Parts: sequence; structure tokens; C-alpha cells
Amino acid sequence: MDAPPTGKPMRADAKRNYERIIDTAQQAFAELGPDAPLEEIARRASVGIGTLYRHFPNRDVLIEAVYRSSIEQLSDRAHVLLEEHPPVEAFEVWLRENVQWVMANRSLATTLKAGMDHNSPTFGLCRTAITGAAATLLEAAQQAGGIRADIEPRDVLKLGHGIGIACEATPDAAERLLAVTLDGLRTIPG
Repeated sequence: MDAPPTGKPMRADAKRNYERIIDTAQQAFAELGPDAPLEEIARRASVGIGTLYRHFPNRDVLIEAVYRSSIEQLSDRAHVLLEEHPPVEAFEVWLRENVQWVMANRSLATTLKAGMDHNSPTFGLCRTAITGAAATLLEAAQQAGGIRADIEPRDVLKLGHGIGIACEATPDAAERLLAVTLDGLRTIPG
């Protein structure tokens, strides 16, 4: 993940701090929610609170950066999975990871969406990245003959989102719902 453009290149140590704060904040938000104390995030990242505020002048900027980073990570996984697995298996693994992402990041996404215009550059970038990842995996799985041809990338994202929200309070049910969903997405032999 790249730091936001500031007009001049970021020093190597500043970039490391930026990335460490993002990673730490992502873990803290997942564990404590979007109201996790910024002082706690700075402490866990082994930086001073001034360093955190230099990179992220307020909580909303940090939440936006964490959200963007996590979407980029999930999107990048599509390409990694296609290199490591056959197309249908890569599609199924990524859909499972997508559901886990929704369950882990829903409160963060809700907080961000409440305070940001849905047409913002961040939402546009994230929407493009995640839809592209879903499309890449879906097309490969469809070309391999394992997933129905009438399914579209947005369908995959809506299914993953729906399962993630439905199972947020009962995570054990996610695998069962995913299994039923994947059965419905697969092509019927014959």
C-alpha cells in the first residue's frame, strides 16, 4: 500500500511508520471497533502520538486509509490465489475470504460510509478494485467451466456481503451458508 500523495517523496522511515500505523490500526479496529483509542494504536505501532497525527490528522483520515488498505489487500489476493490454485478453487477461497473480511470490517465500513460521500475518490477506488478482483476470479472460474455463466461480479460481491452480514453474530454459520451458495453458483454437470 502506498502512502497518500503529499507532493514530495516520503522518507523510508516515515513510510515504514505510515505502514505500521495502518497495519496496527487495522488490527485494533477489528479488535476494539472504529472507536479504538488513537493513543493505543500509536503505542501498539511503537510510534509517538505526534507521528500518528502527522500522517493521519484525525480518526476519519485513519479509518479511510485502513479501509482502502484492507480493500487493496483483499483485491490483491485474487491474483495471488489464481497463481496458487486452479480457477474454481481460487474463486471459492476468495469468496470465503471476502465473507471473513465483511464480518471483520463491517463496523469500520459503516463508520466510514456514515461520514463520507459515497461518490468519494476512496469509495470509487475501492469499488473498482474489489469489483475487478471479483471479475478476474469469476471469469477464470467460468472459463474453466466450474461456475455458471449467468453470474456477474456484482452478484458475487452481494452474496459475500450478505453472508458476512447475516453471520456477523454467528460466525459458525458462515461456512454452511457459503457451501449452499457455492453449490448454487457451480455449473450443473451434464
